[in-house]
Amino acid sequence: MQPRRNAFEQPIGAPVPGWNGAQAPGREPLAGRYCRIEPVDVERHAEDLYEAYSSAADGRDWTYLTVGPFESLAAYREHLTRAAASTDPLHYAVIDLATGKAVGTLALMRIDRANGVIEVGHVTYSPRLKRTRIATEAMFLLMTQVFDKLGYRRFEWKCDSLNGPSRAAALRYGFTFEGIFRQAIVYRERNRDTAWFSVIDSEWPALRPSYARWLDAGNFDAQGQQVERLADLIAQQRAAASNDA
Repeated sequence: MQPRRNAFEQPIGAPVPGWNGAQAPGREPLAGRYCRIEPVDVERHAEDLYEAYSSAADGRDWTYLTVGPFESLAAYREHLTRAAASTDPLHYAVIDLATGKAVGTLALMRIDRANGVIEVGHVTYSPRLKRTRIATEAMFLLMTQVFDKLGYRRFEWKCDSLNGPSRAAALRYGFTFEGIFRQAIVYRERNRDTAWFSVIDSEWPALRPSYARWLDAGNFDAQGQQVERLADLIAQQRAAASNDA
């Protein structure tokens, strides 16, 4: 598609008529079939989260984060107290509805209401959350909130370019890889080149039904194994949307 041109024959971007910005994320819980995400609360969540993180065999889950691992509950409570007081990032606990316990955290951050851009970050999943339906549903709940309720145009995911599992997760969730920002951050006394991914609002209609179909109880066998992969469902929806265009 050829770009629009102004009166000087210069190429310009697509119009965004009536744009008034996006809404700020609220603090109400977001509930799904398998999990609930709610703003972190030290008294309700600290012990559950510390116990869940402590179930890991070693500290490798903290390599690409700026904090952790935590050697005591007291140290983790101090960290969670700071997180709970923040509004950007706005940190959420992920609650397993089957047990009622918090099993991980993630955050909405770099909240740019004027331009409709928001990022998911500080994704800290315990072994009890990784590779579960809950992990996927938590992302689905955030995306639904960001696009359908708050009106954002762009949802970002960024990570250390060397963090292979995070990059793979972004692609599985339907984010598009956009490139590497070289020497973007210094953390833990080392360089970080940052990999950028995004989902934009025009892509969300193809992702929404893919998530819903994957999360449906019928997509899992008696042993709890998936029947159809999320990445395959997203690819099918994108192909169908492209054919309809």
